Amino acid sequence: MAEERELQQSEQQAGPNGSDAGRFMLGMENVSVRYGAVAALEHASLGIREGEVVAVMGPNGAGKSTVLKAIMGLAPVAEGQVYWRDAPLTTATHEIVKHGIAFVPQGRRLFTHLTIEENLEMGCPYLRDKTERRRRMDTVMELFPILHDKRKDLASQMSGGQQQMLALGRGLMANPEVLLLDEPTLGLAPNIVASVFFNVSRISEELGTMIMVVEHNIKGVLDIVDRCYILDTGRVVFEGTPDDVRSTHILTEVFLGKVQPMDGEEE
Repeated sequence: MAEERELQQSEQQAGPNGSDAGRFMLGMENVSVRYGAVAALEHASLGIREGEVVAVMGPNGAGKSTVLKAIMGLAPVAEGQVYWRDAPLTTATHEIVKHGIAFVPQGRRLFTHLTIEENLEMGCPYLRDKTERRRRMDTVMELFPILHDKRKDLASQMSGGQQQMLALGRGLMANPEVLLLDEPTLGLAPNIVASVFFNVSRISEELGTMIMVVEHNIKGVLDIVDRCYILDTGRVVFEGTPDDVRSTHILTEVFLGKVQPMDGEEE
């Protein structure tokens, strides 16, 4: 009986075709992305489990943002597959949000000529239920009171930190199960960076949202995540907990020297 239970658990954990993708709510398996002759990702496998906050780190050009773009269908996947709940995610980019996956892009990409309320509404344009839209907006404004206080102001009148809160809030308007964040602290003052990380943690803890964050601020992000992936030249070269990262020289090796691929990967 014990052997049968172990076999059943193994089958439940295995994804399509017996892969490890089933370990994750959202994941990619052996994904390669190429822009012409340039390889942005090479056989990358990673993902996020229920309840997790996961960081994707690495030097410039390592393929970090490409991971999120591949999930969202914004990057051309040449090989491999993205999975959502053990099934291939092949939905068109503009429909992916309906699966419960929201993307906050690098640079915030706000509609600066619209008010804060109008920007938030752009996070769920497909939602026709006005009561539900109001409920979601109330949830976002409870999480970020400054958005309520300035709800009639134009987004262009906000500071950089406030604009980042608005970008996060707009992503949350989709009521996502998974929130993908691309460099949320980029270009922000050091004192604002800490508040962004604090808010990311609150989203996870208070709303139960899974979060995958691409981030260059290594010290700050290690304090808020459960697991980390480190990329170098398009390959996943390390996976582990923040303590694993701190106890090794992997960051020094990646940022200052050559590293070897993870076990099982081609040289």
